Amino acid sequence: MGSVARRTRIDLNSDLGESFGAWRMGDDAAMLPLVTSANLACGFHAGDPATMLDGVRLAAEHGVAIGAHPSYRDLAGFGRRAMDVAERDLHADVLYQVSALAGIAASAGTRVRYVKPHGALYNRIAVDPGQARAVARAAADAGLPLLGPAGSAIEEAAAEVGVHFVREAFADRAYLPDGRLAPRTEPGAVLTEVPAIAERAVRLAETGTVEAIDGSVLALAVDSLCVHGDTPGAVAMARAVREALGSAGIEAAAFA
Repeated sequence: MGSVARRTRIDLNSDLGESFGAWRMGDDAAMLPLVTSANLACGFHAGDPATMLDGVRLAAEHGVAIGAHPSYRDLAGFGRRAMDVAERDLHADVLYQVSALAGIAASAGTRVRYVKPHGALYNRIAVDPGQARAVARAAADAGLPLLGPAGSAIEEAAAEVGVHFVREAFADRAYLPDGRLAPRTEPGAVLTEVPAIAERAVRLAETGTVEAIDGSVLALAVDSLCVHGDTPGAVAMARAVREALGSAGIEAAAFA
């Protein structure tokens, strides 16, 4: 992974639209004015049709780029359980989810601009060429860019099928020394200290580097920063990151 020059603008994305029925997750209304891209759940890990419709309307109202946030078919596990899915089935599952959100967005007079997989699927396509190939083919069929980890199997798969790839880093997640995200089961994997997260975001944008969980320094190519919408204190985190970027002279702007 190579370092990148200091940026003057960067995308700030968040995983949103993750409520389901009576179960509420996060505060989309408060997050959407703070981010530039919204990854909206498509029904397989969260996001019922009414939530999807509310999400695309709110995103359009705030001028936020809409991304499809597909996952493994795992509503009970919030899409965070590892699953083995045949490549053919995964391609169809992802295309189904993206198409559902695209149809709902069109009914609201807006559109889906990119795809960012969720949870266990996101982690799997970073290292599994077959699963990555299925997701990249689905994005190609939908005619959409992919948002994901740099230097990964999904970046390679996207290049193979001619899909534009946008490189992502996380302001609120810990990294392993090899550049993968630390599993959520490990202590310290999810960061919650607001000032540290804001400082981390600025460092990523300015230097393309981040400190791994063991103290080593990773060089990451970054086009978009993520702050999760379901993390406790997510709104305060997103606000602090947005303000810190602005203070550093870095504009928050959607890539799509």
